[in-house]
Amino acid sequence: MTDPTQRTLRLLSLMQGRRDWTGTALADRLGVSVRTLRRDVERLRELGYPVQAQPGVDGGYRLAPGASLPPLVLDDDEAVALTLGLQAAASGAVAGMAESSVRALAKVAPVLPARLRRRVDALRAMTVPAPPWDDGGPAVDPALLVAVAQACRETQRLTFSYTRPGGEPAERLVEPHRLVSLGRRWYLVAYDPSRGDWRSFRLDRVAGAAGTGATFAPRELPAEDAAAFVRSGIDAFRAPQSVAAVVEAPAAVVRDRVGRWAMVQDAGTGRSRLTMEVDALDWAVLVLGAVRAEFTVEAPDELRERLAEWSARFARAVAD
Repeated sequence: MTDPTQRTLRLLSLMQGRRDWTGTALADRLGVSVRTLRRDVERLRELGYPVQAQPGVDGGYRLAPGASLPPLVLDDDEAVALTLGLQAAASGAVAGMAESSVRALAKVAPVLPARLRRRVDALRAMTVPAPPWDDGGPAVDPALLVAVAQACRETQRLTFSYTRPGGEPAERLVEPHRLVSLGRRWYLVAYDPSRGDWRSFRLDRVAGAAGTGATFAPRELPAEDAAAFVRSGIDAFRAPQSVAAVVEAPAAVVRDRVGRWAMVQDAGTGRSRLTMEVDALDWAVLVLGAVRAEFTVEAPDELRERLAEWSARFARAVAD
């Protein structure tokens, strides 16, 4: 790399991406001599970047924190991620950060190249936010998100391979409508012509998504919005159960031990009543175990059976 300006920007990008570099490693990545690297490092220092030199056989360099924030060099994916993050914070997702995020956006957005602005606009316009709930879902490849979002934006039919739980992958052809983010899971809401109905697809089960080039006329979604459609589909597979138990411990003590996972009310001297809604009774067993006190199950009867299963399993573990 012979152009000093391009080389300096490349050097800055490398140093921002990794904490410590040897002089030899940096020179090799830039295709220059160690002597030329020293001149480039001095150029960064003149521009206000606090580059620290480390003694040693090869020597080393580190980009240290400075008194002020110097300009950053971002690759395409980093620039898109930064812009989307600022947009989320500007909408009030992070308390106290909206005003600062708007100011930062005002600086970042005008300098985005057109190709990156299209990616950001596609993700923002085709994504429906919903109240956060973190169920530990898997991460989704950003490239997949961009591909699906662009198909939504351009009303272009989308093909992909979709794997249902415990099933084999099947090829799908759909008319994409919106992306929905629920906690750490992403869903695509789309119309499936082969089934003549609307569907939601978890993106962590989608592979090989690609636009066909064929466009379609948007249809009316049979729900208030895309987030409500996904919620209704998830709720249809859930069967919440009401749990109630009397605990032989004061309400204040029980609340401190179970936190926000259950509602605890006073039930007389030294006793409390615990109630909660659960999708799985095993979760209720865990919460009741956390109270570390005697308790009596009021409902449901299935919970008593589950407690007996757990008790037998623990007893065997102790015996072994």
